[in-house]
Amino acid sequence: MVNEDVCSYKRAGFFDSKIRKLFQNPNKILSPYIDKGMNVLDLGCGPGFFTLEMANLVGESGKVVAADLQEEMLVKVENKIKNNHLKEIIKLHKTQKDSIGLSEKFDFILIFYMLHEVSNKRKFLGELKNLLKNEGKILIIEPKGHVSKENFEKSVRLIKEEGFKTSKGAKIFYSYSIALEKIAD
Repeated sequence: MVNEDVCSYKRAGFFDSKIRKLFQNPNKILSPYIDKGMNVLDLGCGPGFFTLEMANLVGESGKVVAADLQEEMLVKVENKIKNNHLKEIIKLHKTQKDSIGLSEKFDFILIFYMLHEVSNKRKFLGELKNLLKNEGKILIIEPKGHVSKENFEKSVRLIKEEGFKTSKGAKIFYSYSIALEKIAD
């Protein structure tokens, strides 16, 4: 399900810089979607740039699953949380190339700059739908330049075919964004 061109953990420092927060502020992006007590998934969490803010937003009554294909990325997140209260909120999960491998239900799922790495998007979207609670939301963000407008629109058509309700996503510098909602069964 994942292409061979997954962004390497060796570039994690770039994805975790203070400068990035000026253009992609995690609180500003996520706070419209996440409330206290929610169960949320940071899929393709990388070094945890969004994971930590997700944990702050859900609070002690919530839970964050930080999931990534690369064990090295999960180690980076683990190192950030091992000496603070966030380790009680954040659970680490290693995905497989062809499966997310989770069965619990989530109120919110973040997919930041990784949908283009998925080779079988239809299967992936089906798995996401199964992970989402009724009326749960997904925020998908893709990088302009790396992903063409045509390819993003193709993904949006597929998303709609899979039965998600779509709306405008967060406004993020040099990025495409779409919010999805699971329609109640």
